[in-house]
Amino acid sequence: MHNNLPGWEDTIVALASPPGTGAIALIRISGPQSLAIADKLFVSKKISVQRSHTLHVGILQHQGETIDEVVLSLFKSPKSYTGEDLVEISCHGSAYLQQKILEAILANGARPAKPGEFTLRAFMHGKMDLAQAEAVADLIASQSGAAHHAAIYQLRGGFSRELQNIREELIQFSALIELELDFSQEDVEFADRTVLQALVTEAGKKVQRLIDSFQLGNVIKNGIKVAIVGRPNVGKSTLLNALMQEERAIVSEIAGTTRDTIEETLNIKGVIFRFIDTAGIREHTTDVIEQIGIDRSRKAMEAADIILAMAAPEKNMTPEKKKEQGRDKKQTPPQNIAGSLAEVATILQSKSKALLVVNKTDLLSEEERQNIQTAFPEAVFITAKTGEGLSRLSSVLYAQAVAGKIQPEGAIVTNARHVAALQEIQVSLEDILAGLESRLSGDLLALDIRRCLHYLGEITGIVTTEDKLDYIFSKFCIGK
Repeated sequence: MHNNLPGWEDTIVALASPPGTGAIALIRISGPQSLAIADKLFVSKKISVQRSHTLHVGILQHQGETIDEVVLSLFKSPKSYTGEDLVEISCHGSAYLQQKILEAILANGARPAKPGEFTLRAFMHGKMDLAQAEAVADLIASQSGAAHHAAIYQLRGGFSRELQNIREELIQFSALIELELDFSQEDVEFADRTVLQALVTEAGKKVQRLIDSFQLGNVIKNGIKVAIVGRPNVGKSTLLNALMQEERAIVSEIAGTTRDTIEETLNIKGVIFRFIDTAGIREHTTDVIEQIGIDRSRKAMEAADIILAMAAPEKNMTPEKKKEQGRDKKQTPPQNIAGSLAEVATILQSKSKALLVVNKTDLLSEEERQNIQTAFPEAVFITAKTGEGLSRLSSVLYAQAVAGKIQPEGAIVTNARHVAALQEIQVSLEDILAGLESRLSGDLLALDIRRCLHYLGEITGIVTTEDKLDYIFSKFCIGK
């Protein structure tokens, strides 16, 4: 399989653990010369005669110099990750020792591995298909339970099995239709068109479900952007600090303290949320820098998956605010949330993804709270300073984002390459159905089926090119 790729016969080596100093490091060698290189460097015993899947403790030497005492793991072809002879060396985590061992291995005939080359070789040797290989990179990059679940399901072949079932049934019908072409003069039908129509209809439903899952998959893979917006001093930065449980943003009673967006991530029930604290939005400001911050706040709103539109009662108005509302500076104004609500009401009306969050609820009377709840039934009431209501806010965010959509079993498409191929498959299936309804000839039906099979094969790697493989595996980390 793909054994004409350049460098196929090379023996490759790379550091498989993160670079830097640690307790131990792992160096991986794969290829036809792996055992011979191990025999030259591991002087404690002859590795090539040992059984596969065994561990060996001993000394590594190069040119008569002892480098380190290591643990060597031996995996013989074909029962290894790559399908080749593979040796893994666990050494002490000194950056100097890592470099010395790599230099010794390179001096004995190996070359540095390219990004993802170990997994590429696993794919080339049929240890996994292309969709499973891509899941390896997703698993390494997963930062949440949901991303881990999606990657594990794909790595175990769940996604590929769903496609393979469709592919095998279509292949059977394609073979029967093409057989009909050999008997075209006798006007016979080996492929039952009614059964094919039912099959294609069901396949279309499965493919559409996979395409629809990409929106959720993209959210799971990249996180959910949540913009915290509202007037100055409604407690946006206080909320961010409370969610992060640290003083991440500067909190001050001075309006316009936040001049730029601040982004932090939080894991809620296994899903990553990316909270963006924005500059307070107000219509008039003479501060050029603050205005830039407000403009960025509006851009953050447009890019967000969810908007937390915050409102809060104003306990003590600033002199500027008193002047703005025509109040005497010596007058003590009553607590007022109307202006704050009015500011975010426009956002709530124009953005379907917006959620009203009422902060500083300890300053509201029960009547005020009931009035707000009546006007905004979906509102979440919190007091960010004390943490009141934050648990409910987290639950509401999770419910808005993914609740009920992540199933214990079932593929979730997280890869843009996959969804592009699935869309082509869906078009091909629709063309097959249209052809059946118009009683299209067998040779033209066969063309549509072959096109569908082509795109199914593109996802799993049955149909691929060297350039496409280079592109896919170039995104992997070196050593995997």
